[in-house]
Amino acid sequence: MAKKDTNSLGITPLADRVVVEALTDDGKEKKSAAGIIIPVAEKEDRVDRGKVVAVGEGRVDKDGNLVPMKVKVGNKVLFQWGDKVTINEKEYFIVNESSILAITK
Repeated sequence: MAKKDTNSLGITPLADRVVVEALTDDGKEKKSAAGIIIPVAEKEDRVDRGKVVAVGEGRVDKDGNLVPMKVKVGNKVLFQWGDKVTINEKEYFIVNESSILAITK
């Protein structure tokens, strides 16, 4: 049974896909609470930080079991490799959960 779409974007990602809203970068290095330095992206158009705005239900493993998503709406994430889409004149990325490197604060 499919979940009703409750996000304001009007799209629901399928399987283990996640819709991420790109967060702007102020051009400065960031430091996590644990002291890890997160460098600024070298390319201007490379966005690797974002906020999760929608998630799919999860992927199905080889035995037919649903593997639930670990990321949730509202999580801030570091990610790579995403398909850029524009919705309501705003840019988002659709990424597989496996392309999300970390959940940040």
